[in-house]
Amino acid sequence: MDGTPSSTHGAARPGLLMAIGGAEDKVREQSILRYFVRACGGPDANIVVLATASELPETGERYSDLFYSMYAQTVEVLRIRTREDALDGADEAIDHLEYASGFFITGGSQLRISSALGGTPIAQAIRRRHAAGMVVAGTSAGAAVLSEHMIATGESGGTPRRRLVQMSRGLGLAPDLVIDQHFRRRDRLGRLLASLSSNPSLLGVGVDEDTAAIVDGDGQLHVLGSGAVLVVDASGMRYTSSAAAQQNDPIAMLGLRADFLVSGSRYDLEARKAIPPGPDALEAGADADSSHLPEPAPALSGSRSR
Repeated sequence: MDGTPSSTHGAARPGLLMAIGGAEDKVREQSILRYFVRACGGPDANIVVLATASELPETGERYSDLFYSMYAQTVEVLRIRTREDALDGADEAIDHLEYASGFFITGGSQLRISSALGGTPIAQAIRRRHAAGMVVAGTSAGAAVLSEHMIATGESGGTPRRRLVQMSRGLGLAPDLVIDQHFRRRDRLGRLLASLSSNPSLLGVGVDEDTAAIVDGDGQLHVLGSGAVLVVDASGMRYTSSAAAQQNDPIAMLGLRADFLVSGSRYDLEARKAIPPGPDALEAGADADSSHLPEPAPALSGSRSR
């Protein structure tokens, strides 16, 4: 394996951040995964896969095969199952990350990821390389762990309640967002709102299955896929009963603002303002067409042979 990392390290803009709601199409159009590979450089893409979250040993290889079928140049699967693996294998993992144009985190349990990687040199390298331009995508649990304030566990339900959700620390790639996934399918509105009741400065982002919330380097959130993305802004909340609520009590939250975004919609994270789809996107309907998304930058990693 030859090649050296190029000027990614001096890039001023972070790479794309893709929070995928889980159950993304892997058989038919594969629009979300294909966009990820294209964003990583297409035939020049060097992708690293982290499958720590999954209990299934074949998960990493399944994504590796998918990305190779989309003509990625190289795909490396990190062999990290435990925290001990993360500490002992740090040098090899970081070496792969130095050459990566894309990093993909699979689904499973976000606590497996955070407990294995939290505070390790690998987690630091992921943040550094993303800041330098590496594309990072996570699906299901891999999307949740992108947050700084991460939803670790929680119950289903549409009403926010005390102790409905437990928070932990994620990788911190999206420090101002709380990201939840499988959102509509698993009825997770209540736990997302409960997380905001005690953290109203954050934006809540609920991502449906087969849908991606894609944050570009300018702080614009784009939507791709067959479902929707809910963005909840609690910064203007006038009142919450969160502090006074007892176990399992419903929580009052007054003054929230919510926007439902579909493919083609955008959200300005700094201005906290939703931007409707253009007429071309509306004509396309729910088709997962990526023409409205930011054009991926050329691959910035070094090259390695398969």
